[in-house]
Amino acid sequence: EESEEKQGVFSGMKIVLTGSLPTYKRGEATKLIEDNGGEVASSVSKSVNLVLAGEDAGSKLEKAQKLGIEIIDEQRFKSMLGL
Repeated sequence: EESEEKQGVFSGMKIVLTGSLPTYKRGEATKLIEDNGGEVASSVSKSVNLVLAGEDAGSKLEKAQKLGIEIIDEQRFKSMLGL
């Protein structure tokens, strides 16, 4: 039996990072997502659950909007993590 995924606020979710975040470097944000059960995807597709959009977010943000994927900013990201 495979070990269960780490439980967390992003458990079972695929998340795309786009743009630059005011507080976190991309690697730090990726680690926070993975530590909380999520998976970071490199591109937006229908299988993505959430887009974390920073400043100067570009085409990934537009694609997420077209697909109706939930988009959050860093402030919302931090509040979801309880930070």
